[in-house]
Amino acid sequence: MRAFIFPGQGSQTVGMGQALSAASAVAREVFQEVDEALGQHLSRLMAEGPADELMLTENAQPAIMANAIATLRVLEREGGIRLADKAGFVAGHSLGEYTALCAAGALGLAETAKLLRTRGQAMQAAVPVGEGAMAALLGLDFEAARQIAADSAEGEVCEAANDNAPGQVVISGSRAAVERAVELAKVRGGKRAMLLPVSAPFHCSLMEPAARAMEKALAGADLRAPLVPVYANVTAAPVADPAAIRTLLVEQVTGTVRWRESVEAMFAAGVTEFVEFGGKVLGPMVKRITPDATPVSVVTMDDIEALAKSL
Repeated sequence: MRAFIFPGQGSQTVGMGQALSAASAVAREVFQEVDEALGQHLSRLMAEGPADELMLTENAQPAIMANAIATLRVLEREGGIRLADKAGFVAGHSLGEYTALCAAGALGLAETAKLLRTRGQAMQAAVPVGEGAMAALLGLDFEAARQIAADSAEGEVCEAANDNAPGQVVISGSRAAVERAVELAKVRGGKRAMLLPVSAPFHCSLMEPAARAMEKALAGADLRAPLVPVYANVTAAPVADPAAIRTLLVEQVTGTVRWRESVEAMFAAGVTEFVEFGGKVLGPMVKRITPDATPVSVVTMDDIEALAKSL
């Protein structure tokens, strides 16, 4: 069995989608639809930068989604592939969950772009710049990292944000508390602990205002049952009911991204190949989580053609 997976924030780079757009009218259609939905030349920003503007959460989130969906659509239309025939599940890391829902037909492309623009703006506005932080704790299991976060809080917020892979946990919260956790992790046997260059403390309770904003936005969204089940970040379990998906997307804003458990659960359900669209971020995580699984990254036209032949 195969799962199609989609990357989260941090996979954006200036030049993304440019070669694909030049090679395929299908990709150009995707980028044009997103540009029109947002009333912005996002595709130009993706292709030409500047990098600091592309890095802004409100731009990065729809850009990463658009790039991944363009890659998938080229495979589907030019390769004659139907997602429902070739994938048993879809999943995405953080914002990638929205991409997964779009890929599986639960959300339209234009609506996905608008939701991610709202999500990015709401997440950025939830905490004043400089008051929050995130850090990667390497070489510690999830429970040890979670305990370090709890012990470092001291009345502030410090929580496990991303359980990415064995020995790779990201924490999030108030800057001072996260800084304390970085030092404590070094004392408690972590291989490395470092602050991350992010603009806000994602996936922690400080994001509650953003969760409320997304609750309102998702209430009005045309959300349908996906063609195949989606593994939800906050439960690490498959979901197909639109009402449940809506609830889980709201919870995802403040909840832990349980990526390690999601991959383990998909592997246990019979998935042996994980195909990542639009990035090369999740593949290495998959290999660390489930060494017996095969990760495939699809970014270029050559990648798409090779995958179409193998499916």
